[in-house]
Amino acid sequence: MATEKPFTLKRDCAAIMIPSGEAISLKSGSKVWLTQSAGAGYSVMTDHGYSVRIDGRDGDALGLPKIAEASHPDSTGSVEDKVWSQLRSCFDPEIPVNIVELGLVYDCRIEALPSGGHKAVVHFTLTAQGCGMGQFIKEDIRKKILALPEIHQADVELVWDPPWNQSRISVSAKQQLGIE
Repeated sequence: MATEKPFTLKRDCAAIMIPSGEAISLKSGSKVWLTQSAGAGYSVMTDHGYSVRIDGRDGDALGLPKIAEASHPDSTGSVEDKVWSQLRSCFDPEIPVNIVELGLVYDCRIEALPSGGHKAVVHFTLTAQGCGMGQFIKEDIRKKILALPEIHQADVELVWDPPWNQSRISVSAKQQLGIE
């Protein structure tokens, strides 16, 4: 949902710079161009030429709908299926494809807890080691997994081995991105 027409921010709002991960504040009246609305937020280009991620709860600052917090949309299937569904709702703020289809999720295990419920263990990576969005994506994964009532603990780890490459992208995501 990229736009050519700028949005004027209706109020001050917090944002995260892409790809550094630095927190900044955008001022009311600033112009931004929407580059992506996927997952839990909006990616925009500022009038200063840098990309930032605005949390979905701040959609009203753009005059757009607020994007609801993580939920558990599919109440059927195994706990593992539900966790994978939540992972598919996580997006790299620069790429309009979810992290599963991008091949960023290297491992996902579900462990039963002695006290009841389950623990999800997820190992994921980034498309580039210099990307500062790792903690942002890690927290998004953790919040969405913990939104499932069956999951009582989430162990989410950013890993670099093996290094990510485009061969990990699914066929459908490659088509979506125009990569053949």
